[in-house]
Amino acid sequence: MDITSQPNAGQTPAKPAGGRIVVITAGGDNPNVMINALAAHFDDVVVLQEQPESKAVFVKRRARKLGWITASGQLATMIVSRFGKHFTRRRAAEILREYGVSAALDPALPVHRIGSINDPESHVRLKALQPAVVFLISCRMLKAETLASIACPVLNFHAGINPQYRGLMGGYWAVVSRDSENFGATVHLVDEGVDTGGILYQSRQVPGCADTMHTYPLLQTAASTGIAVKAVEDALTGRLRPVDVMAPSRQWYHPPIWTWLWNGLRCGIW
Repeated sequence: MDITSQPNAGQTPAKPAGGRIVVITAGGDNPNVMINALAAHFDDVVVLQEQPESKAVFVKRRARKLGWITASGQLATMIVSRFGKHFTRRRAAEILREYGVSAALDPALPVHRIGSINDPESHVRLKALQPAVVFLISCRMLKAETLASIACPVLNFHAGINPQYRGLMGGYWAVVSRDSENFGATVHLVDEGVDTGGILYQSRQVPGCADTMHTYPLLQTAASTGIAVKAVEDALTGRLRPVDVMAPSRQWYHPPIWTWLWNGLRCGIW
């Protein structure tokens, strides 16, 4: 099976029969694009929206793994990135138009606010919703006990090609690595690792000259709604078939501010 040749955004097949899809996310334009696409294809989509994680918690966790200097540099990049989005609004609008998607969440969708999906009360709420499929996009990593408490298939949308670009900023690192053939996105099963679950579908894109770290994830998401829809359909009909991909596996993180500036000034990769 060719996992790179799947339905594209904009295709609108009839809504299949099936159970409830619960999307877990921290919110944002990119998740909204995906949630709207799922809601356009399935009748029963419910959103559990987490409270965003504080930057202090992020830095402490990252410092334990990579050290305080690197963690602080990554935080600086995240802050700069937030301001940088103001300069890429035109390109973002072009991507939305090109793929016929919207970053404004459908107001008809039920949205339940939660602290963290790993909180016991969130476990109770999720169980009460009786999902047939749980779909993750831009949310906290599920703890082992959270994952074990979910009785249905759990899928994740990752803006990167697995296993080469697991973790964060997969599109950016593919461009930096001069690995344009692996700029894309993956929908995979969720296990206890970081984007290590069985790969279901992948899509690949070609970023334009106007694309940067700020627009890569939107491009990857908008161009990949079709593979998400297909994976959910497979989960609802009991046809999930993970595919073995023989490639080097590596987890990536935000680039520290000095790495981002170096790649931008030296290579024009922002």
